[in-house]
Amino acid sequence: MCRALLYLGEPVLLDDLLYKPDSSLVKQSYMPRMLRMLNLAGFGMMVWDRSSIGPEIPYRYGTTNLPVFDRNLKSMANKIKTNCFLGHVRGVTLDSAVTITEQNIHPFWYPGAKLVLAHNGDLHGFEEMRDDLRLHIRPEIARHISGSTDSEWIYAVLLSQLSDPGEYSTNDEVRRAIDKTLAIIGNVREARGISVASSVNLFISDGQQIFAVRFCFDFGRYATNDPAKVHEANLTYISLWYTSGREYGYHDEEWQMVGGAAAVNSVIVASEPLTSDVAKWLEVPEYSVLHTERRNDRTVTNIHYLSV
Repeated sequence: MCRALLYLGEPVLLDDLLYKPDSSLVKQSYMPRMLRMLNLAGFGMMVWDRSSIGPEIPYRYGTTNLPVFDRNLKSMANKIKTNCFLGHVRGVTLDSAVTITEQNIHPFWYPGAKLVLAHNGDLHGFEEMRDDLRLHIRPEIARHISGSTDSEWIYAVLLSQLSDPGEYSTNDEVRRAIDKTLAIIGNVREARGISVASSVNLFISDGQQIFAVRFCFDFGRYATNDPAKVHEANLTYISLWYTSGREYGYHDEEWQMVGGAAAVNSVIVASEPLTSDVAKWLEVPEYSVLHTERRNDRTVTNIHYLSV
């Protein structure tokens, strides 16, 4: 399974998210504390900076290299601050059939679209579903599909549920698109007779707001009756955590989010907590969407349960 991280709030150095913390996103790629799978199939990120030229357009960086050995990434992380960030390390099964290319690196972002998306999970039977899913993707969006992952197809279906992917969408509009996307996938799975557990943790942003989806189709149903062959990822609901406060950084000799609920300026959502002390982290509930946006120089976070 992959690892991902969303951030929205006061400007923070990329190094403080990617490298420095006890369980930073880069460290999770080779030493995860939850769901112990190596993530060795590449790294990607989208970085928004309010102080940059064209602040609505994010920096994009993606590579099939391992982030722990990526000198270019480390150099950028030491120099760039961000007020909104989506990073992803890709994990795949050890199989010669798996394609590791830059086209399959998350997050996905099509020309002109406001939303970007990363995915942690796996749609069982995706190859059987592809033609059915194509019916729910607009032609002008389908022509941008260039990779082979289920994740990119989820992104294409999601964009196709928005009235105008090229414009900023409201919280309600994006959540309705998420509901529709999950319902479409669920209906295709049912039509194809697919009932094996398939995790769909989604990380979505447009630079002004972030969405984190914690969802699984048919949790508890596996493709084998042999317990020895059931993978760890199928035994527990894939983790998703968040923390919020006034400021995130190195305080009192440890990485932490400081400040209480009365002065929330920053929110981190991650596959697993970045810090050793997890007391200030909360789990995103199963079958829900976490939404955070900036209002009057404060971040406001709400949890919405999915209607699927």
